[in-house]
Amino acid sequence: MNSITLGLVGVGRIGVMHANNIASLNEGSDGPVAGHGASPAAGVNVRLKVTDVAADHARSVAAGLGAGFVPTVQELLDSGIDGLVIATGTATHPGLIRAGVEAGIPVFCEKPVAMNVGDSLPVLEHIRQNRGVVQIGHQRRFDAGYVEAKRAFTAGELGWIHSLRAVTCDMAPPPVEFLATSGGLFRDCSVHDFDILRWLTGREIVEVYARGSNNGDPAIGSVGDVDTALALVTFDDGTVGTVSASRYNGAGHDVRLEIQGSAGSVMVGLDDQSALASAEPGIAFPSGAPHKTFADRFHQAYRSELAAFVEVILGKRENPCTPEDAVAASRVADAAQASLESGMPVTVAVVADRQGV
Repeated sequence: MNSITLGLVGVGRIGVMHANNIASLNEGSDGPVAGHGASPAAGVNVRLKVTDVAADHARSVAAGLGAGFVPTVQELLDSGIDGLVIATGTATHPGLIRAGVEAGIPVFCEKPVAMNVGDSLPVLEHIRQNRGVVQIGHQRRFDAGYVEAKRAFTAGELGWIHSLRAVTCDMAPPPVEFLATSGGLFRDCSVHDFDILRWLTGREIVEVYARGSNNGDPAIGSVGDVDTALALVTFDDGTVGTVSASRYNGAGHDVRLEIQGSAGSVMVGLDDQSALASAEPGIAFPSGAPHKTFADRFHQAYRSELAAFVEVILGKRENPCTPEDAVAASRVADAAQASLESGMPVTVAVVADRQGV
């Protein structure tokens, strides 16, 4: 296959980012995909077609990238694309995933699979029945730091793990209108940490105990959310970890993971753009400007996950993030939210039973 064509549905903020990243695959600037060799686009021309209900905007994005514009999703699916990239609102994900699977093409979809786990389960069954290939966009799996931490752990360089500490802090909160429908801080933010902890350790999180606070905009509390939260997680082998998140980290966008083992420790996200400062005399690290947004922090990871999707289409690799993976992380987030609301530890299996699995 000397060329492939990707069809992109949705050219909002993250859709435009994906469109630019797809276009960059032909420039040789993507570099190696984490854990692999040369860019999968080497020797393969990646073409792009886009569609969006905001037709004029979609035409403009397409024109700027030298891509094609298609008026509707169905016309896009009928146009001979080799893969479908979904970057629309969460409520539209199930229908678009089904459409791509029924068209017999691989699908890449931004997380989550659906608005909630209950709505995700029929989609998973539809994918299985139709033997579909659907990659979900948990981009941290392609970040160089997380990949290296997983390598070190898998190689035994850290020994056995005694503690994990995950942090995700936004510089400023999103609009309250978004928070009113996001499902809460654990579901729209910490779900990334839950996913990466499962992926890195190869273990399931079996229990969550969560607490939260509201010291920022009172409107966040009025829509049922918290602006800062901490979850104590227990894995199926008894290992413990913490997952913390905040909407108000004025120092910058802060995403880190500390892994402490019996033989060694590593930290993901500790670089010259870390959003922290040392209180020790004479220490100037870090000296760079902190990241301000998730798009800045994970710029390369977002590019690499789409390069990996091209590899999936070409048959060069297995699906790196299945819908089942995404739903498992969402189920942990549901348990965290339930614990936050009840003030008690919540077993993930109990949540799964209630959701029909």
